[in-house]
Amino acid sequence: MKYRPSTLGAAVAACLTFYQLPALAADNQGAEEDIERILTIGSRFSSRTATETPAPVDLLSANDLLRTGATELGKALQSLAPSFNFSSTTVSDGSDIIRPATLRGLGPDQVLVLVNGKRRHQQALVNVQETIGKGSAGYDINAIPMSAVARIEILRDGAAAQYGSDAIAGVINIVLKEGTDRTEVGLEAGQTYEGDGETLVASVNHGIDLGGKGFLNLTAEYRDRGDTNRASKATLESTGGQLIGDWWDENGQPVTRLRIGDADSENKYLWANGEYRLGQELDLYAFGGYSKREGESFGFYRGVGHPRVIPALYPQGFLPQLNTEVEDASLGLGIKGAMGLDWTWDASVVTGQSEFRFYSANSANVSWYYEPAPGGGIYADTPTTAFDGELIFNQTTFNLDLAGSVDIGASNPLLLALGLELRRDGYEINKGDLWSYAYGRTDDASIDIINTDVGGLTDPGIQGFPGFKPSTEVDENRDSYSLYLDSQYDLSDDWLVAAALRYEDYDIAGDNLSYKLSSRYALSDKLSIRGTLSTGFRAPGVQQIYYSQVLTNLVNGTLVETGTIANSSPLAREFGISDLKKETSTDISLGLVASPMDGLNITVDAYQIKIDDRIVLSEAISGGNATIDQLLADNRLGAAQFFTNAIDTTTKGVDLVAAYTLDLAGGDRWGLNLAFSWVDTEVDAVHSSSSLIPADMLYSDTQRLRIEEGQPGETATLSSNYSTGDWDFNLAFHYYGEVSGSAFTGMKKTWSSQWLTDLYVRYHFTDSLALTVGANNLFDQYPDDWGAEGDIFAQAGFQYGWETLPFGINGGYYYGRLNWTF
Repeated sequence: MKYRPSTLGAAVAACLTFYQLPALAADNQGAEEDIERILTIGSRFSSRTATETPAPVDLLSANDLLRTGATELGKALQSLAPSFNFSSTTVSDGSDIIRPATLRGLGPDQVLVLVNGKRRHQQALVNVQETIGKGSAGYDINAIPMSAVARIEILRDGAAAQYGSDAIAGVINIVLKEGTDRTEVGLEAGQTYEGDGETLVASVNHGIDLGGKGFLNLTAEYRDRGDTNRASKATLESTGGQLIGDWWDENGQPVTRLRIGDADSENKYLWANGEYRLGQELDLYAFGGYSKREGESFGFYRGVGHPRVIPALYPQGFLPQLNTEVEDASLGLGIKGAMGLDWTWDASVVTGQSEFRFYSANSANVSWYYEPAPGGGIYADTPTTAFDGELIFNQTTFNLDLAGSVDIGASNPLLLALGLELRRDGYEINKGDLWSYAYGRTDDASIDIINTDVGGLTDPGIQGFPGFKPSTEVDENRDSYSLYLDSQYDLSDDWLVAAALRYEDYDIAGDNLSYKLSSRYALSDKLSIRGTLSTGFRAPGVQQIYYSQVLTNLVNGTLVETGTIANSSPLAREFGISDLKKETSTDISLGLVASPMDGLNITVDAYQIKIDDRIVLSEAISGGNATIDQLLADNRLGAAQFFTNAIDTTTKGVDLVAAYTLDLAGGDRWGLNLAFSWVDTEVDAVHSSSSLIPADMLYSDTQRLRIEEGQPGETATLSSNYSTGDWDFNLAFHYYGEVSGSAFTGMKKTWSSQWLTDLYVRYHFTDSLALTVGANNLFDQYPDDWGAEGDIFAQAGFQYGWETLPFGINGGYYYGRLNWTF
């Protein structure tokens, strides 16, 4: 017999019904019709449609993802879910290859990501540059290939009481394909209108039937994306060609010196998802995958005549190159079954690891080159490449979950779920090559090493991305456990109420008790109201506790060695920075669900999220008083920044989603979808735990502006899909509201709102072979020029800005795709 499935984990807080869901193994072309808007997130007890949930949920099918024309999962989500932002970055070190992903205008680490309903591990990389999500370590969304995804469910509601730490903004559940006896092959090629960014994607998804007792679904994907460059000529008219040395050519003419745009990226994926029935009421399941990504991006140009340049090696100056290698692996194993009386159980272990390695090329350690040699003179030698070190984050989670019903003598039973979660998070920093970080071969700061060609003291380490030092190495773990109780009851056919309670305890950051109350009431067959009240929290990540590094950053227009000081270090205490504590939140939402006519569904949800003690990475502190100056000098730093609970914020928003489907004569089908999101975040208070660093210095107006206006306040998608015979057409309009920033210059710049247009046309030659052609950003729209607010950096080549551009600077992109199913 088929039994009611149990929860798939305290991290899941959802009952994934593998038996009751329609077979996604069938035809992906008809996946939307098969799913019928059924969800597996937001309720532990039964799958509900998107209009029946007490909280807003977006359901995106595999076909929805394909119609976006995106080759990356993060970009596809941004096109479909306006509450999701996937900001483009450039000249931002590791953030060029793992972009920050956010939900409802909050931080990358304030949303929880699940795979098959299980908590997924975060990325090892910490965003330390001037980007959206500075100071966070979120999730590497693009480590999951689109060809392995059956659907994605986005819960837009505070859910820490259901799902645990991090679920302040909501939850993204990525459900993998389960198909059997079917092979899907995809081949895609495309490039930008400018002729760069050449992209090739090849994928294979194959399902295997396990003797009628289960399935094994395998995915392999390869994606290669060339870099783009939208740098303009370095006019530098205000400085006569001077920035970091002389940027003009040998004839004194402006020339392009930077590479600004998408990093070159090569991606390889192997993923699997399977389930096998061991007995009538006992099932074994497993899922996971491996991805490897190699990236190539660039730093800031070093010109002729600057102490950072070695004339013998780079007579015309040089542009440091940063090569990155990201490996991501995960494996989930579980067993689930029934234990009578309509109760089920589920036990699982999920482990995952993210590794991020840094390499420098086309660079030099000038102190290594000009270090005085024992016999007189200088060594006059330096490597131009280096291994700069690596970051490793690993996580192992065990869940035991029970779910069932209790007869309370009323007309409906009380549905209950309870369980526990044990988790271990680990973080490592491993040092780079000696010359990647050292000040000369002996790394002796007491020696004055002079650039004897142009004068001036030399700097330590390889340029562009100095390596991790032995003093920054770390290998630490943190344990936590949690207990939860969830309940749901139908007071009547029209009125649903639910409550959840969760206790969590961490080795670091202490314990927390969160609750959530939800309700949905049907005023009629066509109109319902719903709402939630919840508290939440986010424990500081081990990355934020232990990360430290020295980077070359721009501070007040000058390149200086900026130290990111580990929160756990004695040096942080010397600056007066206290131990990190948990973030806490209160979330309230109220919504309407309407179905005024057949085929039309409308949801409107308003929310407010108040967060206290948000963890941020401070401004780079480059001085202020004698004590700070001395601490910086003692540690050979030009500036220092810290992870600290510095701000309280309030986020308000409204999400509107409308979908209309009309079946026409002859089997034709027309669909119209509208999704709109308005969000506004304000910093309510800034506070400093340090007696040395005042609040306005610790968290400046520049950082406040990024939090409040760095992401679009309004985003919308209006799309229309029409299917007739062998043809499928999709036209989508995407709106991105204005964004502002003032990093690097101190002058506020507002980039105006933009509409972008995507077009998708698909033709089926046979039932198994289809050709798609399309264009994203059909009319080749770009952000506003940075202009005068960009100051000298706009003159250096940053024509479109740097830090907060939601749709990037590539312009139009066109592609062709072949899909073969057999």
